[in-house]
Amino acid sequence: MTLLVVLFILYNSLLGSSITQIEVHPQTLTIMRAHNDSLALSAINAQFIQNFITQNVKAHDQIIHPDFVCIEGSGRIVNRETYLKNWATDYDSSGCTSFTYGEQCIRIFGDIALVRSKTTAIRMVNGISRTDHTIYTDTYKKQKGKWRCIQVQITPIK
Repeated sequence: MTLLVVLFILYNSLLGSSITQIEVHPQTLTIMRAHNDSLALSAINAQFIQNFITQNVKAHDQIIHPDFVCIEGSGRIVNRETYLKNWATDYDSSGCTSFTYGEQCIRIFGDIALVRSKTTAIRMVNGISRTDHTIYTDTYKKQKGKWRCIQVQITPIK
């Protein structure tokens, strides 16, 4: 039940109204579902980045699909098993001193969604601070009410 419906029921119960049926227009319901999906995907995107920084393999395993693949900036395709194995050390081995994301764009197409963001990584390379940027697009599939990332594609910004 959505917050709007709950508030409506509470409001009417305070007024002493005995509403037993609420009609929600199908278009309104579609908009509300899309908003909820968008919020869920935004939270998963934030968790994705947090998992990278903390190298949290267990939490990351929960948000990636069993058929997951990662397409790196070099064009190399990495399967799920190798990806998770590398996840445990990727942040530390990257030389990052800071890693952030922004410019998030979420597009939902039924049970498929694309989440695109720009990252900024500050790294120490041979004692010199360097800033790198990428754009990534994560493809999500919704199954049994749960969004899971099925593919990541990372593009370095030159």
